[in-house]
Amino acid sequence: MEKCLVLLSGGLDSATCLAIAVNEGFKPYAMSFDYGQRHSVELERAKALAKRYNAEHFIFPLSLNLIGGSALTDGSIEVPDVPIEKIGEGIPVTYVPARNTVFLAIAAGFCEVNDIEHIFIGVNALDYSGYPDCRPEFIKTMEKAITLGTKYSDMGKSFKIHTPLIDLRKSEIIKKGMELGVDYSLTNSCYNPDEKGNPCGRCDSCKLRLKGFKEAGYKDPLNYPEGIEI
Repeated sequence: MEKCLVLLSGGLDSATCLAIAVNEGFKPYAMSFDYGQRHSVELERAKALAKRYNAEHFIFPLSLNLIGGSALTDGSIEVPDVPIEKIGEGIPVTYVPARNTVFLAIAAGFCEVNDIEHIFIGVNALDYSGYPDCRPEFIKTMEKAITLGTKYSDMGKSFKIHTPLIDLRKSEIIKKGMELGVDYSLTNSCYNPDEKGNPCGRCDSCKLRLKGFKEAGYKDPLNYPEGIEI
């Protein structure tokens, strides 16, 4: 069974990505990042998902909060409540500078040591917040860069970054996950959850998730505040 590394945030997309990797016959390893995010409940969800899929799980500590510049890592910047029709217009304040660049570079180092050539990441370029590090051209460039920047290039090996969700709508991602038996109650997508880990229902990620479930014809199993509608 060929090995793969899944970047597992604990959110809806990465959970679906993990299920897809398993369904494709890979032996999954999972890597999450404790990077100073305000929504750190996602790490607990990542642990639960890794356990469910029997994936050896690694949580890598980072301090991206020292860079700041994002509502997800700087407590002085509020997570915005943007009308859903405006989501994706420009780069939002929830973008974490160079996050996926850093994540994929670390993933490449781990894979190099553990003889893994396949990396799965749940980026999406349709129903998403407009992050530049989720675009197909970025992924293709990083795939080449991490191959050239490791000993794989001298060994005749190369990295393959799998992005099975990149051209899917959120509703299509959810339908795919439901077909594969993903338990979405184990996930967290919210950028600004309460102290119990419940979603706010108002951030970009919550709105896209709720819209996706509605369009897919399923009920989101998470506990949202009363009055939240899409």
